[in-house]
Amino acid sequence: MTVKQLRAFLAVARTLSFTQACDQLHMSQPALSLAIKGLEQSLGGRLMIRTTRSVRLTPEGESLVPLAKRLLADWDNTEELLRQRFSLQLGHLALAAMPSFAGNLLPAALNLFRQKHPRINVTVHDVINEQVIDMVRQRQVELGIAFEPEASGNLHFVPLYTDRFVAVVPPDSPLAQHARLDWDTLMSRDFVALQRPSMVRRLLEQQLGPRHASLKVAFEAHQLASVGRMVASGLGVSAVPSLCIRQMHEIGAVCRPLIDPQIERAVGLVTWNPHELSVAARIMVEMLESISVPPSLPDSA
Repeated sequence: MTVKQLRAFLAVARTLSFTQACDQLHMSQPALSLAIKGLEQSLGGRLMIRTTRSVRLTPEGESLVPLAKRLLADWDNTEELLRQRFSLQLGHLALAAMPSFAGNLLPAALNLFRQKHPRINVTVHDVINEQVIDMVRQRQVELGIAFEPEASGNLHFVPLYTDRFVAVVPPDSPLAQHARLDWDTLMSRDFVALQRPSMVRRLLEQQLGPRHASLKVAFEAHQLASVGRMVASGLGVSAVPSLCIRQMHEIGAVCRPLIDPQIERAVGLVTWNPHELSVAARIMVEMLESISVPPSLPDSA
């Protein structure tokens, strides 16, 4: 069966006239007859009896009428629904972002997206970097924002910018008077770290190499906001992505450029297959690519 055949059948069933059905459908009589014949052949029997004077439905034709109406209604609803989704008049978008991005840069992109497409519902999963990758890989979300995966496999990564780690120190610490800090100075203080298997923690350990054993980890937390509050209260020092500078300042901690070594990592968009993204996801990608990069600190006095 085709939609065209069902529409032809219902037009004839309503009017009991091939001439009137042709007028309604803007079809020629041969084309209409061919559509009815094709439908009867696909179903395996006659649906109507046509003479030179009249048209009447067979019992099978009568039983098809309500079914055909329901099928066409479902088709029309589906067609309209998809049209609305393609035109961004309706739909849903799910994305995952590591908390440092979700709490700092993402709101600006969401605000822009909402202004232009208010009828698209957006679900944001603010989860740790590793879960972002897993949710994209398992196709629970279309988009992920995370550090560049160490092994992408079937995933596709598009960098947005390169994030550089900064030192976080208490506001009343002598370290806050420095224009910049090196790792040896930072590691001489009690350190507040993110818990494993956090990507931030792993990056620090990888980049510092054997020196990371010198970190005096006095406190561990699961969220960067908690790390910032511990540092602000004087419990120790830490290092976070520059993406979190504003968040750390709002909490009351002080950030300073961190050198020797400079630890940096690309942050970007993670997708399963960029060619399979929905229209809403592609628009969101454009908006994420247009937002400003996180604040930076001068690396010299």
